[in-house]
Amino acid sequence: MDNDNQMLFVYGSLMNPAERLRLLGRPIDASPARLPNYARGKKRYYFVARQSDTVTHGAILEGLSARDLALLDKYEEVPALYTRERVEVLTADNRKIECWTYLPTDWAKD
Repeated sequence: MDNDNQMLFVYGSLMNPAERLRLLGRPIDASPARLPNYARGKKRYYFVARQSDTVTHGAILEGLSARDLALLDKYEEVPALYTRERVEVLTADNRKIECWTYLPTDWAKD
């Protein structure tokens, strides 16, 4: 998916508007969302792991371009630390939408 107007679910440092501005060079709005059946954890970095009956609260970034995603992939150290994968999230009004998120590689496993 190389087209613009991509969506990304974030749950860690990218929740911070100043960090998004620093990385992407422009403000990116975020809307509240939840990622069901994933639990958030933190080692050196935040991560989410599949776990039934849990929810991770975060935000959806909308209107991202292929350039934005490439910059964010570099920031998240894809593929060493994270992979970017499609997940289904719930918006604040309980709509289900599919978007990207960053899932950890083996470093996050116990």
